[in-house]
Amino acid sequence: MTTKTIPSSPFAGQQPGTSGLRKKVRVFQQPNYSENFIQSIFDVIDDKAGTTLVIGGDGRFHNRIVIQQAIRMAAANGFGRVLVGRGGILSTPAASHMIRKRGAIGGLILSASHNPGGPDEDFGIKYNISNGGPAPEKITEAIYARTQTIERWLTVEAGDVDLDTLGGIEVGTMPVEVIDPVADYADLMETLFDFDAIRSHVAGGFTMAFDAMNAVTGPYATEIFERRLGFAPGTVRNGIPLEDFGHHHPDPNLVHARALYELMMGPEAPDFGAASDGDGDRNLIIGRGRFVTPSDSLAMLAAGAHLAKGYATGLKGVARSMPTSAAVDRVAAALGIPCFETPTGWKFFGNLLEAGKATICGEESCGTGSDHIREKDGLWAVLLWLNILAVRKLSVDALARAHWAQFGRNYYARHDYEGIERARADALIAELEAAIPALAGRRIGSLLITGADNFTYADPVDGSISRRQGIRILFEGGSRVVLRLSGTGTQGATLRVYLERYEPAGGELDCETPAMLGELIAAAETLVRISYHTGRSAPDVVT
Repeated sequence: MTTKTIPSSPFAGQQPGTSGLRKKVRVFQQPNYSENFIQSIFDVIDDKAGTTLVIGGDGRFHNRIVIQQAIRMAAANGFGRVLVGRGGILSTPAASHMIRKRGAIGGLILSASHNPGGPDEDFGIKYNISNGGPAPEKITEAIYARTQTIERWLTVEAGDVDLDTLGGIEVGTMPVEVIDPVADYADLMETLFDFDAIRSHVAGGFTMAFDAMNAVTGPYATEIFERRLGFAPGTVRNGIPLEDFGHHHPDPNLVHARALYELMMGPEAPDFGAASDGDGDRNLIIGRGRFVTPSDSLAMLAAGAHLAKGYATGLKGVARSMPTSAAVDRVAAALGIPCFETPTGWKFFGNLLEAGKATICGEESCGTGSDHIREKDGLWAVLLWLNILAVRKLSVDALARAHWAQFGRNYYARHDYEGIERARADALIAELEAAIPALAGRRIGSLLITGADNFTYADPVDGSISRRQGIRILFEGGSRVVLRLSGTGTQGATLRVYLERYEPAGGELDCETPAMLGELIAAAETLVRISYHTGRSAPDVVT
């Protein structure tokens, strides 16, 4: 074992982040930087001696280098075994499953999620615990504290592991197993969904286009959709993971998946379109001529989940992040099951899943999943959609219309203002917070504000309190404007503005979303002064 001295912590005075560490590649390439963070994780893991650690990532630039560093450090820190995906590849959902299946103490997931990749772009590291889910705040806070004081990191002198060949090797005295990153995950999906029904639907002429965005889901999608379900070769587009994602921005929204959207809205559209993101935990759903918002997708999946064999006995409950539309709330009420509203962040769903209080969870940011793992899961959502469509023999558009006719429609959009100077973003939020007490009863045009707050969440499992999770402005009739700052980028701050208008069954259910939200958009500008604070006349991304 070799001890490497750190002259001074590169993290002194800066917090890596509560969901892991995301920075530019050039930052990770600094001496001791990755090693500092990895060693800090290892230092706070109790009883790690002899245990199994899972390592993998989304294949982005710098992935292989950090994996080799992490393997040598794991050997020096007393782990009993490392499992690493072939090629350094493990989607975030597959890593969660692998941790759970193999009884690992946890896993290092090397990804910056949906952020761009390449030498001048982003990289990330996060730690998932033994249940397969993201580390809770008490662990991330301990990791952060350790990064401030660490003076050394541990490694062994050993050559690189051949990441492209399945099998075992020893690093120091620690066994390292290079595993198939796809097979176990694909097998799990077969236990949850009726592959026979989907295969029959495909054989009957049902077609699909799946955009893997040259990110991690390409191999998984090819195995499941083309080999196991019988979709035609070429159904999976951009299916080879590349270090720079083929210059794509691997975020499955209507800006970065524009080619898929245009295909699905055109005359040559297949029946179904979908995409996933950099690390495989997000999804985009588009039918022929019909885009389905992530909030609606969550509600429609919850309403039809019983048609899949893994959920045939019904759901224990559902959960959504606070900014996600209330569409799923109405499904839960009809099913007679609880619906939980949590802060943004999958770790909040983890407590509910572990306690058996929820079966399906979702976020408006294209993340949906269930209790089969402890992460959101893009391909899982696509497969549940395919299962429901195969059983009901409906198009996406017909299913959406039937759903709205029963439950009403939540017209919904998210406006992102990216890369805002942090001081400007903080000033916007501070000004709005100060105005909260005076908002109730104020009328803007035809809209009456019934209340406003900065969302506080009391966890029903562990009793923890999470404050200031996003500002909610509530209007008469169920409409909302929600604002929060996001920390998923690596430069500046991202202001997310969520706009929601509820139209009950029997109302205007087939209108264009921008037109239905126009008055709310104007009200948000009046209340928040977005243009003044950000210097932007329009959002960078509309989802």
